[in-house]
Amino acid sequence: MTNFIFSFGFSLSWLLTTLLPLLWLPDEANARIGYFWHISDLHLDTFYSTQGDIYKSCWQLSHTAASSSSSVRQQTATEAPGPFGHYNCDSPWSLVESAVKTMKAKQGDNVEFVLWTGDALSHSAQALSEQKQLETLRNITELLGRSFSSPFIFPVLGHEDGSSGPHKYKQMGELWRHWLPTDALVTFELGGYYSIEQTRSRLRIVALNTNFMRYDYESELKPAHSLRWPAEYVVEPKASSRTMSAQDQLQDQQQAEQQWLWLDEVLAKSRDKQETVYIVGHMPPGVDERNMGPQHNGQLIFTERNNQRYLELVRKYASVIQGQFFGHLHSDTFRLIYDEQGTPISWLMIAPSVVPRKEGLGGSNNPALRLYKFDTGSGQVLDYTQYFLDLPLANRAHEPLWLPEYNLTHYYALAEISSIALHNFAERFTGRDASWFSRYHRANAVRYQSGSACLGLCMLNHYCAITRLDYDEFRLCLESEQLPLQSGASWRQLSCSCLLLALALRTATQRIYQ
Repeated sequence: MTNFIFSFGFSLSWLLTTLLPLLWLPDEANARIGYFWHISDLHLDTFYSTQGDIYKSCWQLSHTAASSSSSVRQQTATEAPGPFGHYNCDSPWSLVESAVKTMKAKQGDNVEFVLWTGDALSHSAQALSEQKQLETLRNITELLGRSFSSPFIFPVLGHEDGSSGPHKYKQMGELWRHWLPTDALVTFELGGYYSIEQTRSRLRIVALNTNFMRYDYESELKPAHSLRWPAEYVVEPKASSRTMSAQDQLQDQQQAEQQWLWLDEVLAKSRDKQETVYIVGHMPPGVDERNMGPQHNGQLIFTERNNQRYLELVRKYASVIQGQFFGHLHSDTFRLIYDEQGTPISWLMIAPSVVPRKEGLGGSNNPALRLYKFDTGSGQVLDYTQYFLDLPLANRAHEPLWLPEYNLTHYYALAEISSIALHNFAERFTGRDASWFSRYHRANAVRYQSGSACLGLCMLNHYCAITRLDYDEFRLCLESEQLPLQSGASWRQLSCSCLLLALALRTATQRIYQ
């Protein structure tokens, strides 16, 4: 009898550990595997020159001040801009072209779609005429169109992509008409946002105009650009997002509110139709994890009210949102959204930029591309491969050799890509083993060596930015977690109490808004 019980117990154990896991493999084994690219923040500068000055945007200025010291001239000559870019400057055409060619070579024909999340123009493009801005955008559009046989390239507007307003949206709608169906063009030409239903699956792409949500600190705090513009910049009237007519400004304000109503309606319909949704935009909610300065000097991305509204909608429709994809920060990172009980319910991926320059922070990065692997039926993201270009090596070799940097699930030892798995990974940052954060931080700047370690408050800033997208919760996280950080204790000792305080604060804030 004892032998029978042992045999039965052993057989049951073997059944549970060996056979049952095979029943839970539909994600990979039965899924129809597809791929899509994510490319962001190209920042093409048509004035980039290998004869230019790396301290003046890599432009070759015929009227460089005669008073420049010989030491500066010598250093500029030593660090001349390379053929594929420089960490101080926006992208030359050669870098953008090599990125798109790499996408086609690595996964060109067998790709479901491409997400292009904005900021195609250089940081200096606001001084360009509208005609030159449009010409630059058209050149990039044609490059992507020539490179991919699939018509499904989904672009969104970045804050550096020229002026806003109805005229701009109609102009860009004409440029991207071959990618957007008629119903998508209707809302795009009104406000720069749209939705597309994938015909071969129940996946819906929701593309936002995050310029409507932006906290615009630049008009008040950003100093005027001291660089004298090349003559080509001033021979035609300049375009500016701040020269809109009163009527256009009013219409933009109305469309900003309309986008919120539209987003709620689209997500509600997707839930009723049992669709899954990818939300795509340029600027993400939350804060910039690399900016440790004053919160209203570049760290906040949305206005507080818009940030709150976005988080509320994601919590409301988390069951249908399979993924959120953004750019803007130029860094490789992710974000987590929690419900009222503190359970992780949704994730955001923030892709690093093609451009190596990060304006204002000194936090440059190597150029990057991202290829996602997903289940085309359910929309479940299964993995991604991050590609990068070692910029100094490419410039020395005069050849852009794009290489795989890492594979997400392998690099971070994830069993799957889910909000719970990513939450568990982020919690490793709070333990005593710093190796996991070191791996993350190395990828965060795409292997760019800044020369300074990210320890203490820097590490805390990343952790709080990833796990606390609500601004009040982020501030509380920074303030509350500093005590165990400074004392050397584990952050976990205060995590529960901090989260409860943050949730209570969020509830009170929501009551105020209501």
